[in-house]
Amino acid sequence: MASKSLLEGRKAIVTGGASGIGEAIVQAFVKEGAEVLVVDIPESKISNSLDRNPKVTPLEIDITDKNAPDVITSKAIESMGGFDVLVNNAGISLPNTVEDDGDDIWERTMAVNVTSMFKISHSAVPELKKSDTGRIINLGSIMSDMGGPGLFVYGTSKHAVAGMTKSMAVDLGQYGITVNYLQPGAVVTSLSAPFFEDDDFRNYWIEKAPIGRLGQPSDVAHAAVFLAQKESQFISGLGLNVDGGAIVKF
Repeated sequence: MASKSLLEGRKAIVTGGASGIGEAIVQAFVKEGAEVLVVDIPESKISNSLDRNPKVTPLEIDITDKNAPDVITSKAIESMGGFDVLVNNAGISLPNTVEDDGDDIWERTMAVNVTSMFKISHSAVPELKKSDTGRIINLGSIMSDMGGPGLFVYGTSKHAVAGMTKSMAVDLGQYGITVNYLQPGAVVTSLSAPFFEDDDFRNYWIEKAPIGRLGQPSDVAHAAVFLAQKESQFISGLGLNVDGGAIVKF
């Protein structure tokens, strides 16, 4: 007898789902039986294989647009009949330090990484309350727990994700909604690949991880599948490291 898919019957929203970690999460969710609304900016087209999949509905929208949260949740209800899981994956990383004159970097990073996460979650709560297994999964970073050179605003935003997630978990637990955040380490995506072409940078992260390699988007996707399952009902407020052990190694 074939085993049941881990996310059979689940319906999810994944922001930033057209590439990188987001795309890997969408692929993993679909493989495990979920229906997915893939949200990304108009310039980011989802892969042909996902676009042709009947379990996938694309939505092109900038999540920082004023009406985006309500458009996203309304589209999910219209296309899937509702949803049980929200994955706030969309994010940006722009290099800067506290000494830089970077108001524009601060405003844009916070708008994408923090404010939109809050507003989309707020818009999603009424529908998630209808499910007895509602899930919110936010994308943090190992920078949610540490600092890094040249990542002042990004690191600040990911610390905010950690605090927001824990507070959401406290507020929403009464409805059976769990809220957790993933903390990827050095993961190779199309955006990060150029950084890893620098041998010193690449070797630093390989040596820092006790597992001895760089991460892949699929590593993070498997963790998202775990948190999205109905069975993960007693895990909430958790920051789950997906970093090969890098954060615990001096």
